[in-house]
Amino acid sequence: MCEANAYFLKENEKELIMESVDIIEPDKEGHIRIINIFGDQKIIKGHIHSVSLVDHNVFIKQNI
Repeated sequence: MCEANAYFLKENEKELIMESVDIIEPDKEGHIRIINIFGDQKIIKGHIHSVSLVDHNVFIKQNI
């Protein structure tokens, strides 16, 4: 399985946004659309902070 988990990164803590993420699409307005392997999706206001390919984690910081 090559899916990842997406987390909000808040200071030194992480909060799970979605498991089994298949697609992450940023747009020009500062939103990120996250879609998992089941077709569920979330649109959040934020930007990708970092990606751990080995651990299959994507860390997103919210735009305020």
